[in-house]
Amino acid sequence: MHNIDIITFPDDKIDEEYGDVDIIVGGPPCQGFSSANRWQKEMEDPRNKLFFEYIRFVQRIHPKVIMIENVRGLLTRDNGYAIRRIEEILGAEEYNIRYQILDASEYGVPQNRKRAIIIGIRKDFKDIYFDFDTIEKKEKTTVEDAIGELYCFENSADGVKHIETPPNTILRAFFRTKDNSILDQDIVYPAQNVQERIKYVPQGGNWKDVPEDLWPTNRKNRHSSAYKRLDPNTQSCTIDTGNAHSNYFHPIFNRIPTIRESARLQSFPDSFEFQGPRGSKYRQIGNAVPPLMAKAIADAIMKIIRDENN
Repeated sequence: MHNIDIITFPDDKIDEEYGDVDIIVGGPPCQGFSSANRWQKEMEDPRNKLFFEYIRFVQRIHPKVIMIENVRGLLTRDNGYAIRRIEEILGAEEYNIRYQILDASEYGVPQNRKRAIIIGIRKDFKDIYFDFDTIEKKEKTTVEDAIGELYCFENSADGVKHIETPPNTILRAFFRTKDNSILDQDIVYPAQNVQERIKYVPQGGNWKDVPEDLWPTNRKNRHSSAYKRLDPNTQSCTIDTGNAHSNYFHPIFNRIPTIRESARLQSFPDSFEFQGPRGSKYRQIGNAVPPLMAKAIADAIMKIIRDENN
């Protein structure tokens, strides 16, 4: 296992350590693919650097299956040019490429999160295209299901906490550690003026519920997600990478979700420990693929790899 910059990993090391790999998964940024860029400029555009590093690994390893996760706008940006170029590049590696927008909430994640998923199957392994309908959907879960049992820690001291009651839903049982310990549930409240505004927002409401005299400027064009309070009875909005400047607020308390609450809304089990300062932990969560959605996709891919007669 290596925790290093992919750019620094040499070709000979790839050949030495990863000679027999079934699948390569990645989420490289692809903002530099544009109809205004010629091929050489695409290669030189720093925004595409990690994508072409991903391709380098594919070229060296030649796995049976490749998968890329990206923002859903990738499929429509520049009249679909970006995804067409990516499809051409991956197809040149003799992969049958399919892509689709998936919503994490359909796979048991307590969050509405739509992302583009691109999957390629190597033609000389199996000359088929991935069928997204084979990904098994799950019953939808809610914000309450994810974080409701953590409300009791609101006035507790910082540090590791423990849930005293047994899990009473499938999702909560999935989250729990063996000793029911909870990390990163330290409570941080925003500035007083922010608390004063958010207290007027009902569950599912947003900035429009805040009295006008509490705003420093009289704006009518704020995004609908600004000062959005989560509704405990449905799925969360898309978890972002911010903390102090996040748009979404706790369904009951006048603050943003904690690191652990955000992690649960992304479907991370409580055993997963995030590293670094507070802001870095929020970014790790917001940039991640929800584990329950990732598992659903992986299960469907594994059926193809294991079924030699398919």
